[in-house]
Amino acid sequence: MSTEAKNSTRKTTAKKTTRGTTKKSTAKSGWDAKALTDKQRAYFAQGNTKSYDFRLERLRKLQEVIEAHEEAIIEALQKDFKKSPFETYATEIGFVLGEIAHARSNLASWMGAKKVGGSLLNFPSGSYIYSEPYGICLILGAWNYPLQLTFGPLVGALAAGNCAIVKPSELAANTSAVMAKMISENFDEAHIKVVEGGKEVAEKLLAEKLDYIFFTGSVRVGKIVMQAAAQHLTPVTLELGGKSPCVIDKTANLDLAAKRIAWGKFLNGGQTCVAPDYLLVHKAVKPRFMQLFKEHIKAMYGDDPQQSPDYPRIINQGHYKRLVGYLKEGRILTGGDTNDKERYIAPTVLDQLNWDDQVMQEEIFGPILPILEFETIEEVAQQIAHHPKPLALYLFSEDADHQKYITENVSFGGGCINDTVAHLVNTNMPFGGVGDSGIGSYHGRSSFQTFSHQKSVMKKATWLDVPLRYAPYKGKMKWLKMAFRWT
Repeated sequence: MSTEAKNSTRKTTAKKTTRGTTKKSTAKSGWDAKALTDKQRAYFAQGNTKSYDFRLERLRKLQEVIEAHEEAIIEALQKDFKKSPFETYATEIGFVLGEIAHARSNLASWMGAKKVGGSLLNFPSGSYIYSEPYGICLILGAWNYPLQLTFGPLVGALAAGNCAIVKPSELAANTSAVMAKMISENFDEAHIKVVEGGKEVAEKLLAEKLDYIFFTGSVRVGKIVMQAAAQHLTPVTLELGGKSPCVIDKTANLDLAAKRIAWGKFLNGGQTCVAPDYLLVHKAVKPRFMQLFKEHIKAMYGDDPQQSPDYPRIINQGHYKRLVGYLKEGRILTGGDTNDKERYIAPTVLDQLNWDDQVMQEEIFGPILPILEFETIEEVAQQIAHHPKPLALYLFSEDADHQKYITENVSFGGGCINDTVAHLVNTNMPFGGVGDSGIGSYHGRSSFQTFSHQKSVMKKATWLDVPLRYAPYKGKMKWLKMAFRWT
């Protein structure tokens, strides 16, 4: 999920040791990157994590620990975001528990060897795909959904039979502390270890030889992670972000569109990687849509959203100031109110913008929604295609041809027709980006596959040995060609 502050910087003034760690940070955190990876590698080599029973029991334990700490998680997210208990459960606790339940129910079938079709050239034989754990996985979490985006990937890593080092974002400090406590008190650090800290901690971990890296954050930091992974040829999943468009054509159910867009945009105070980043609204329905949009904002958050118990705050002053800067562009159609002390920004819509404005150059990651107009569906596809591929796309339309056209002609990570954000909760669908919005996917079985190497094995019978492949080759060419045609 995006914005570079998900893995924000925090300079260290500690004196460096010869191995690149710092005396100050190592003493404070009580861990050493190399010692930790060595410990987990030794544990993994013993085969402890590979059995079905072990994986199932650890998933069950993680579920129990999350359930036992429900109130602590809710309290931590209140402190970090002023996030409501309902939203915390829906987007954090319940989400992860759903992933665990799905993994526990399907683990046996996921782990089993998959028999696949054979080749006439290898007759007689059987062909199988085995899912093999990578080993030591590093999970770099994000601040905007700190539990979901850290423990969600962890579910996949555990189900696949790996050891895991988890670094939550330091920006959601209260939630990070709760997660560290949950894991340290209930899991062997040789299997799972939560390491807290900022940029310097991530750098130390990335310098080690790892078997898989899963990163959620900004495009900028994603490039740094990928560069570090390249030093050891470590495979990566990068869950990034981008400007996710939301399209409303003239056939849309405008009232429902306004309601669902307001929910998806202002969820978590707009700090959602798949939130609608900007609107493309058909010129003919724009006035009516805006009227309904304002009504639904009021219905959800009242006359003064600052007083609503359901409206979160911006994570820190840096992000707050960046977002307030956008309010100087275009014309405010609704919202625009701010409070520096509370880091409050009202649900806001900006009009009279173009693609050269700063708010249209970056992922917003806040409760500000630019609105642009269009006249033809082809124009929509062209505008989106001129910019990096988005993580999500939303289309509100009753026109089946428009739905087909956008789905087939616009590249994006995933999305919804006539809804926003809700595609994430379906564990049967992979979630991930494309191009600048990410590499790889997860959720449900996709998480298990992401953290597993797919090992192909052919089992050849010994009761027959077809001589075609062996020299001398004279007179065999026609039979070889026939065999390839029949394969």
